[in-house]
Amino acid sequence: MKTLYDVQQRLEKYGILVHVGKRIWDIELMALELDNINKAGLIDQHDYMIAKLILRREHRIEELKEEDKKKKDSK
Repeated sequence: MKTLYDVQQRLEKYGILVHVGKRIWDIELMALELDNINKAGLIDQHDYMIAKLILRREHRIEELKEEDKKKKDSK
């Protein structure tokens, strides 16, 4: 797993499809679903940690995009 798409594909293996409408919300929901799969003991710990790191990185990227947009809008 290296990308957000890879995490989405992993979640689909468990029957979880996420599309809320805003990318940052999708990432947050995927993180919650991933936590639930981990608590149920269905995912390998290494895969869980890699997926969480990917989601954290993608979430931060989206936060930075929103901050940049707010700065541009305020000018």
